[in-house]
Amino acid sequence: MNPDTLTAPEASQSQTQPKKIEKIALLDCGAQYTKVIDRRVRELNVDTEIFPVDINANELKKDFAGIILSGGPNSVYEAGAPQCDPGIFELGIPVLGICYGMQLMNRTFGGTVLPSPTKEYGETEITVEPGCLLFDGLTADQHVLMSHGDSVGEPAPGFRVVGKSVSTHHHEVVAAIQNSDARLYGVQFHPEVELSVNGGKMLENFLYKICGLSGSHVLGDRLEESLEAIRQQVGDKNVFVLVSGGVDSSVTAALLVKALKPEQVFAVHIDSGMMRHQESDLVCEALKAIGLKHMERVDAEETFLNATTEIDGKVVGPLCKIHDPEAKRRIIGDVFYHLVTDAIRRSGLNLNETFIAQGTLRPDLIESGNRDISSQAHTIKTHHNDVPLIQEQRKKGLIIEPNRDWHKDEVRKVGRMLGLPEELVMRHPFPGPGLAIRVICAEQPYLTENYYETNHQLKALAEEANMEAVLLPVQSVGVQGDSRSYRYVAALKGNLNQLTWSEIRTLAQKIPNRLHAVNRVALLLNDKPLPESVHQITPTLLNPVSLEKLRVLDHIVTEGFRNEGLHDQISQLFTVLIPVDTVKDA
Repeated sequence: MNPDTLTAPEASQSQTQPKKIEKIALLDCGAQYTKVIDRRVRELNVDTEIFPVDINANELKKDFAGIILSGGPNSVYEAGAPQCDPGIFELGIPVLGICYGMQLMNRTFGGTVLPSPTKEYGETEITVEPGCLLFDGLTADQHVLMSHGDSVGEPAPGFRVVGKSVSTHHHEVVAAIQNSDARLYGVQFHPEVELSVNGGKMLENFLYKICGLSGSHVLGDRLEESLEAIRQQVGDKNVFVLVSGGVDSSVTAALLVKALKPEQVFAVHIDSGMMRHQESDLVCEALKAIGLKHMERVDAEETFLNATTEIDGKVVGPLCKIHDPEAKRRIIGDVFYHLVTDAIRRSGLNLNETFIAQGTLRPDLIESGNRDISSQAHTIKTHHNDVPLIQEQRKKGLIIEPNRDWHKDEVRKVGRMLGLPEELVMRHPFPGPGLAIRVICAEQPYLTENYYETNHQLKALAEEANMEAVLLPVQSVGVQGDSRSYRYVAALKGNLNQLTWSEIRTLAQKIPNRLHAVNRVALLLNDKPLPESVHQITPTLLNPVSLEKLRVLDHIVTEGFRNEGLHDQISQLFTVLIPVDTVKDA
């Protein structure tokens, strides 16, 4: 393609856009950060719509003022790697490519993308050209989060490098490119995450200065639109809402109470036995206080722990004997669904004519690999409100999800607008399966053939930073780059009176970058010595004893942070029970 033939920024908008467009198309290349890009753009009061990366360009030419290409876990030169319609670059609207998106854009125009000598997953110092409109108002030196295994080799004709970084092996990496005439920009880092210190300003520059948006997509208007949408969808039918315990489903219930007649709204709160300390009491009392009249509370701990489900034609379970976190989620999701349908029948409602409401958020659907939102993303975890049974009900048109266009911070604001108590609104994110997935279950240690070599390399990295470390023989679900991983946990220990937080954080970032068999790092705060290796575990399964132990510990940790005034400064504070006692092992 020849970028010189594209529409220049000074072309008259009145000739191509008869009305003011205030919306961005976000093309998903499979990034787990897609949800974060979406959230950041909306925080700047700009509407977004997510599409698969291969959408036909003709579907975007009238309704969008700009396009963002997300990152992704693939290499652009691999067979079968996600590709975009080259026509999106001929629409005459600005495009920002992030990570994989930048590489895809560069390759489309004839540039090269090559494997990097080393993968980078962590904070990096880069140098940018402040004269580039994307970096307008910023200094040359920027602190960003890099995440890549490939990098731009030669910029495509018409593009030039406007940002560089130097990796740990002194290899210069192209951090940003631009074709200002065509309004095409690319960055190798993630401006959407908080670790990219001025990433928000870069996105603001793209949206306001490059795309010409005004930021008119405000939450108050969207709340009124949501209430009207509920009325239109439900009409005079009844709606049943599962109130799981967190702010998402509580806000859904509050929206229904606000939008509909009180007699139309029925709710069930299912105490799965996996809730936080006194959580069920708080939620039920708060919703009754704002006008929810039909509220049933179901105590179902034994039902959940003894439940099974069918996955790929095989019976899996019971839950009290399951280790795999994804299987746990599937079982719990199916039990939730069946208990909800039973509660509907007990209420005398017709299941075929009753809506089921859920607190599903946009990030939930992205993480679940939901094809309505993301056609390329790796499934990080199945949410209890997006299991196959719920998907079948959605096909019938009997699922209502008022929050599915919102992110967590937006839901909190809506909760305040609707009169929910601050204690409930500010509860930290808590998964539908609750404490079940914060108890890491195992009966045998996870020991692969590379355990001892990885443990040796881990100790060497820690020693360089004057710390100790040991590899724990358990698996943790996480994200590395833009891919789902299920890998080892590394435990760190050091003299906290002599180490700075910056030093600890630097090491924690270096470990998964260097040791790809590790996806999570834990800092130990006790005074007990670390063993040379850990090759045994404490067998742990889901049962009332392990759940109550974690519930008590979680409450102690939460109240400790509240008492220090730190609770609301943290996006997600959680306690996890792991099946390891490092003191007993040697």
